[in-house]
Amino acid sequence: MSGRRFWARNRALRPKGDKADGALAGRLTAVDRCDRCGARAYVRVVLPNALELLFCAHHNRQYASALTKIAVEIHDQTDLLGRVAA
Repeated sequence: MSGRRFWARNRALRPKGDKADGALAGRLTAVDRCDRCGARAYVRVVLPNALELLFCAHHNRQYASALTKIAVEIHDQTDLLGRVAA
C-alpha cells in the first residue's frame, strides 16, 4: 500500500472536527479504529501538521520507533489491554 493511501485510509470515516485539543482531548473509545487495520485504537499520534493517526497496540509497536521521531504528541492507552473485566 502506498504511503499516501496508508495514512489516509480510515481518515474519511472520522467525523469532521475530530482533532485533539492541546493535550490530546478525551480518551479513545471502542469507536476509534486503527488507521492501518481497523482494529480498536489504543494509541493516538499527533503529527506536526496536526494530522491525527490512530493505531491498535500491534501497529503501534510496529511503527513506534519511526513515530517517536516525527510525532508532536503520543497518547498511549495500551495499559487498558491488561485490565480484566470484573
